[in-house]
Amino acid sequence: MSRPDDDLKPIPRHIAMIMDGNGRWAKERGLPRTEGHRAGAETVRRVVECCGEIGVEFLTLYAFSSENWKRPKREVEALMKLLEIFLRGELPLMMRQNVRLQAIGRLHDLPESCQNELHRCIEATSQNSGLTLILALSYGGREEIVDGVKSLLQSIERGHLDKAMIDGEVFSKHLYTRYYPDPDLMIRTSGEMRLSNFLLWQLSYTEFYVTEKWWPDFSKDDLKDAIRAFHRRSRRFGGV
Repeated sequence: MSRPDDDLKPIPRHIAMIMDGNGRWAKERGLPRTEGHRAGAETVRRVVECCGEIGVEFLTLYAFSSENWKRPKREVEALMKLLEIFLRGELPLMMRQNVRLQAIGRLHDLPESCQNELHRCIEATSQNSGLTLILALSYGGREEIVDGVKSLLQSIERGHLDKAMIDGEVFSKHLYTRYYPDPDLMIRTSGEMRLSNFLLWQLSYTEFYVTEKWWPDFSKDDLKDAIRAFHRRSRRFGGV
């Protein structure tokens, strides 16, 4: 039975999620790993819908890491195909729910067909004004920082930036996430207690919430429980 939502406010402006446990969920049921990923896509739909309903402004999902390319070729191919199917199938729903799609990561590493579908959805939803859904694809936090340093050096070499001006705020403007606020809350499923190379710069003062549930089992009520736990934290940002 769902609990009242009065205690969810103020809603975290930006929630980030590490969606972990698809493979183990499938293994427990005697299913191939790809079925776990399909079930995980259904959870994405639930979470996006819930975030839109309660007023979250930004939702970043760790959909495919730079390390995931090391997985078996057949699984990677299945994941890329599932991504295309998801984007194609969810676009009408994103339009109805006023969701704006964005993506971060080394997107040029994705198969061309995935890139085309992704860019099509980003363009189609660009004027939507509700939840901004950010998919981290071929993403790695260390890679993002390296790419940020390269971008910063290029700006200096071109005379657009004086190196004496460099501080944390300036550097942030050279990261993939320069258009978005840092996450307030980061949720990880499956009970693992690590960042897995996710948003290493941006999560410096983010509150973490870890649940033992695998991603396919994560529900709207679980999301709301995470927000309630977030409100019990005291965020001092290094102060007293």
